[in-house]
Order: sequence, then structure tokens, then C-alpha cells
Amino acid sequence: MTATPTRWAGAAWRTGDPVGDRQFAAVGEIALERGGFLPDVTVAYETWGTLAPDGGNAVLVEHALTGDSHVVGPAGPGHPTDGWWPGLIGPGAPLDTDRFFVVASNVLGGCQGTSGPASDAPDGRPWGGRFPYITIRDQVGVEAALADALGIRRWHTVLGGSMGGMRALEWAATYPHRVERALVLASTAAASANQVAWCQPQLLAIRSDPDYADGDYYDTGRAPLTGLGIARRIAHTTYRHDSELDDRFGRRPRAGEDPLGGGGRYDVESYLDHHAEKLARRFDPNSYVVLTEAMNSHDVGRDRGGVAAALRAFPGTLHVAGVTTDRLYPLRLSEEMVRMRPDTALTVVESGHGHDGFLVETEQVGAVIRAVTRPG
Repeated sequence: MTATPTRWAGAAWRTGDPVGDRQFAAVGEIALERGGFLPDVTVAYETWGTLAPDGGNAVLVEHALTGDSHVVGPAGPGHPTDGWWPGLIGPGAPLDTDRFFVVASNVLGGCQGTSGPASDAPDGRPWGGRFPYITIRDQVGVEAALADALGIRRWHTVLGGSMGGMRALEWAATYPHRVERALVLASTAAASANQVAWCQPQLLAIRSDPDYADGDYYDTGRAPLTGLGIARRIAHTTYRHDSELDDRFGRRPRAGEDPLGGGGRYDVESYLDHHAEKLARRFDPNSYVVLTEAMNSHDVGRDRGGVAAALRAFPGTLHVAGVTTDRLYPLRLSEEMVRMRPDTALTVVESGHGHDGFLVETEQVGAVIRAVTRPG
């Protein structure tokens, strides 16, 4: 097995690094759902298109766990990878920038410019393990502060997939009169026991890495990248469908390697190693921990009388889309939202790619976005 590099390579964006297409907003002190507050929160974000004078054409795109504000656009200084949802934003695209002002921010607790564990605390040292526990609701509170800073009183549409879908739904519940339409892709109204169970070994993998140092590894020259790589391997397996893995890789050994002889790998193991190594080059293990725990916290019905009551209290348009082969957020979870709120629209995305179908099936997802954002 190829070892994930263990020298800390600075995967988190830090002040002084190339800015790329990022913009920044200082939104001040943010109170947290479970008590306490974060001082001097900064939000990194990107925009496309022009905000209408009445602000009525603003669309918020919410990224998933290891995404960021770079939804579309090439890799380059400040952006280690190409945009994660290519083709969906631009002139004539499903999110047509001739019509819409599109905003995407890096989430609170992330590692690409928004305040998170790698950011400096008031004492000038990185927050590290001192970064507070946050929820999806806290993340949406920061996004609301960003909307205020941008002069956006009401979103035309809020949309996202996976963890981004959690935030889109939380927007509809927390700020129902600031959202006209919400599109929730490959997600859930509340984290299930199955999803929390899959997250536990990922969190343990990172925290058990000797280089984790209780989250205070930034000045050690090392980081828990082996643990992060294990977490990514576990997660990525849940992102794809078992039939897809069988069809793509079968039981083939990696070229030139013999798994039966000891030390060699199967092709599918090499595939997981590749994704683990990619993530280690661009993501902070502390952010992975903070954001995974935030996803575990997700329950749109918490303190609102349950999920059904929270969904029915939203006066706007709710549209959910589930992927046929999603084994992390099964299609039944989208169907449950429709049963709880009967005027909710449902689209089924046909895909053999599992959960990642919401990223891969851009033609189908684009058609859903066009339908949701259609005038009238």
C-alpha cells in the first residue's frame, strides 16, 4: 500500500497565501448554538454574475464536506483543484449568470479561507484543538451574516448536495422568510444512525494518529495525514455504489503487484489510496473532524417540534433530489421529506455512481436546477 505522506504541507489556506478568486468578509462575533461564541469570524467566498438593484436574483450554492467556495473555475494559485461542479455556473448555464448573482462561501470550520481550526485565535496562535464544537445551524448563521454584509435580504434559491443540502434545508428552517426556494440534493433532514456510524471510524482514525496531537499540530511540522487518509478511504467507499466498484475494478490486482504474495494491492485499493493522497494535499484534518461532527449534529427538527413541523413551517418552495444508488443518503430519505411535507417536489437522479451521482450527473442535476429556478 502506498503510504500517505506525513509531513505537513500546509493544506489549509492561510493569510499570505495566493487569494485566487476568493473575496473575504469580516462578519464579527458569532454566537454558537451550544453556547459560547467565535470572535472576529472571516468568511471566504466567490461570486459570479451581478447582484440586481433589488437583490432579488441572489443564489447561494452550498458545498459538501471537502468542498469549498471554488465551485467552478480552473486550478491555479490559491486553488489546488478545478471547481467541484463544472458547467453549472456561467452565461447560459443552469445557474445562468446573465440572470443570477451566484454566491458560494467556504463553510465555518473549513480550511479554505473561512474561520476554522487553522485560523488564528485571538492569541495569535492557530485555534487547533481549541476550535469550538459547531453545528450545521451555526454554519448557516455565519452564511446569514455574509448575506447581510453583501446586502442580500432574501435568496432567490439556496441549493446544495450532501452537507450542502443540510445547510440548504437549515436555511429554509432557520430563516424561512429569507429563502424563496431551497433545493436539497442527495441529503437528509436529520443525520441517521447509519451515517453517524460511518463517521465514527473516520473520526477515530484521525484522532488516533500519533501526529494529531489533540489537534495542535500546526507548529510541529507534521499532521495526522495517515489518519486523514484512512478516514477518506472509509468515506469514499460510502460515496460510490458497490456495483460500480465491482464493474470498474473487479478483483484485478494493481499492475505489477501481487496481492496474494503479500504487500501487493488490488486495483480498488490503489483507487482508494489515490483519493486519500489527493485529499491530504488540499484539506486540513482538523477541519475534517469539525465538519464531520457538524454533519452528525444535523437535525432540522431539533427544538422545532420535529422534522415534519420544521419542513411545513417553510413557506417557500422546497425541492429535493435523491440519487438511485446512494447508499450514504439513500433515496428513501428524500422520499420521507416529501411524505412529511406533501407539497415538496421530488426528482430522482438516475446514476450508477452512488452518492457522488449529485456531482457526476451534471446534466440531470442541471435540469433540476433549471426547473427549480425557472421564472414564474
